[in-house]
Amino acid sequence: MEVIDRLLEYVAVKTPSDEDNDSACPSSKEQFELANLLAEELRELGVKDVVVSEKCFVYAKVPATVGCEGTRKLGLIAHMDTVSQFCDGKITPVLHEDYDGCDLALGTSGRTLSVRDFPRLAELKGRTLLTSDGTTILGVDDKAGIAEIMGALERVLSDGTPHGELRIAFTPDEEIGTGAGNFDVEYFDADVAYTMDGDAEGEIQYQNFNACEADFEVRGVSVHPGSAKGIMVNAMQVCCDINNMLPTLEAPRYTEGYEGFYHLLEIHGDESAGGMSYIVRDFDAASFECRKQTLRHIAKVMNERWGEGTVTLRIKDEYQNMESVIEGCMFAIDNAKLACERAGVVPKVTPIRGGTDGCQLSFRGLPCPNLGTGGDGYHGPYEHATVEGINAATDVVVELIKVYAGA
Repeated sequence: MEVIDRLLEYVAVKTPSDEDNDSACPSSKEQFELANLLAEELRELGVKDVVVSEKCFVYAKVPATVGCEGTRKLGLIAHMDTVSQFCDGKITPVLHEDYDGCDLALGTSGRTLSVRDFPRLAELKGRTLLTSDGTTILGVDDKAGIAEIMGALERVLSDGTPHGELRIAFTPDEEIGTGAGNFDVEYFDADVAYTMDGDAEGEIQYQNFNACEADFEVRGVSVHPGSAKGIMVNAMQVCCDINNMLPTLEAPRYTEGYEGFYHLLEIHGDESAGGMSYIVRDFDAASFECRKQTLRHIAKVMNERWGEGTVTLRIKDEYQNMESVIEGCMFAIDNAKLACERAGVVPKVTPIRGGTDGCQLSFRGLPCPNLGTGGDGYHGPYEHATVEGINAATDVVVELIKVYAGA
């Protein structure tokens, strides 16, 4: 089966994770539909050791070919869930052959995939572009990764390509950050793994944000505005003051590469009580601690201005930069670069401006960099990929398997 055909099959199965049910795994039962489909396809490829766990993880183990038994056990991982936003209607993928590299209207949705917003589109001229019809997500995050792993495995097994022991996993609830905590690292039994969950083909990523959530709770003093002089403390105004004390240009809109940010997620309440929630990101550990200290200082100043107890700040760490783990096994990055070069793809080491399952797994003893899948515009109706990029990413996986076999 062609890799694009696999992808079209997988995106038709809607698998949004549910952040309001993040104590359960999986958070949404729809993910089992895809898990069972993938398990059956693995068995059809001849893989005998396939398990769908009660928590919706698909694990598969492929024994080494003769002569490759002593090589490192290689893991390949992709997640089955998608974001829940823009996931209400039927997902309708659209193939645009010989794309002209210009702005593209997405069906009759009224949305336009624009080169201004996604400059890489200009580089895709002449390719076959894959989009949704603009009314939903497409789901290439991360079903492209799944299709590429499955496509590479099919080629390796059907061609009789020498390979070491292979470990395959398809995981739930990556988008809400809870799936990897239930990943059975010991059962998976790999020496090194790669998540197929990046953007452009050729991307190699092992540096991600340090991350935390920050919640401000604000207690106001509410009285009639006509007699409020010297008495009222408007909680909404305090929230505005808090946000205005943060550096304006250190928001996601103005940052890129290795630059960190403060991102306001929510503001709620009225003059009597309210609150606001942020996520805070930074690659450098020291700078990350400085950002958290800035938030603490703002809370302190607000309480000095408006009265002790007006503002309460809670900071919850989420994940760390996995670079500190990968630095001890840079062979994983060197091998990924070599696989790209053998596949005719230019390798490009880039930071992950987010987190992946691989981050958590790396800190749990399984080094797990991230590789590009050939997609872009994730988490919304502008998701897109190209058939050529997907095929190239699949070639990279095939070559990676060969590299680990010593071929």
